[in-house]
Amino acid sequence: MSKALLIEDDRKLAALLVEFLGQHGVEATVAGDSSQALQHLGSSRFDILLLDLMLPGMDGLTLTRKIRERWNTPIIMVTARGDDADKIVGLELGADDYLAKPFNPRELLARIRAVLRRAEPADAPRFQSGGLVIDFAAREVTVDGKRQILTAHEYELLCALARNCGRVLTRDQLLDEMKGDHADDAFDRSIDVHVSRLRQKIEPDPRHPRYVKTVRGAGYLLARES
Repeated sequence: MSKALLIEDDRKLAALLVEFLGQHGVEATVAGDSSQALQHLGSSRFDILLLDLMLPGMDGLTLTRKIRERWNTPIIMVTARGDDADKIVGLELGADDYLAKPFNPRELLARIRAVLRRAEPADAPRFQSGGLVIDFAAREVTVDGKRQILTAHEYELLCALARNCGRVLTRDQLLDEMKGDHADDAFDRSIDVHVSRLRQKIEPDPRHPRYVKTVRGAGYLLARES
């Protein structure tokens, strides 16, 4: 059974979701605010986080930023704030998906399953190219032994390149590798920006990439180093 942390201050909604998800193989623990959420994350392991933006005290966007400083657990934002600006900011901060209220619980369940499928470890437990190491099980990336904090999109982008190391991937192929039928239009338009930001975090000299290389007119590839 998958384990979810439901960060939601609406007790009635939280109780309904806990019951529904429990009937479909997802054991949900409820945190009523950001402080409780961080306490749960510090003491227990979760497969996915379901996070409401409109929380008492620390808001959901700030909480997402704090979570991404320490954990790479997949996040689905579940909130009444459904405008594009909030969605884009949430995804940029590291959320994996975004669902606006009101919603059908079955859609939430489908999105949970889709995100968990994408988060499954690759066949190999880890990937290494020179000083770059990806631990798929822990969803952790290190460069020369130093852990790098990546957003969800940056991590998925790097994993897609790692699964095809040495092979040039077009933008469309990258999107297929990362999201399949759930590709996000906003991400599609900004994939070059995400590559640039990824390089800022993993490259010794982002202006002269060592790992993520551009093949002009074709796409990107991840170089293999011994």
